[in-house]
Amino acid sequence: MDEKEAAKRIEQLRDEIRKHDRLYYEEAAPVISDRDYDRLYKELVDLESQFPDLVTPDSPTQRVGGKPLKAFGQVSHLVPMLSLDNTYSEQEVKNFYDRMQRLLPDEKIPVVIEPKVDGVAVSLIYDHGKLRQ
Repeated sequence: MDEKEAAKRIEQLRDEIRKHDRLYYEEAAPVISDRDYDRLYKELVDLESQFPDLVTPDSPTQRVGGKPLKAFGQVSHLVPMLSLDNTYSEQEVKNFYDRMQRLLPDEKIPVVIEPKVDGVAVSLIYDHGKLRQ
């Protein structure tokens, strides 16, 4: 792929990703799976890596998140809600665990692995068995 073709594909990817960001973050109406979105995003990242002169400040790769839905108020979490990078294979999970073991060689690290439901993250706070937040 030459630079002209890359520029055209990059612009197509940016437009498509922006559309999906708007549908997901602002309208709560996604039309593609997280996995399909991740593939589009990765293709854009790869092309911008191959053609760094085509990276622009308004590229989806240069920003963090989208606008939050107005229906939700802002909340400070007691403990940050963090997540891992996307993993799609057993080998990627094993690689992550191996990195943890190298960082903490003297620790036994128990792990629980659960599938992620697309687009769901919940932090609940209970006071004496009653949901507070």
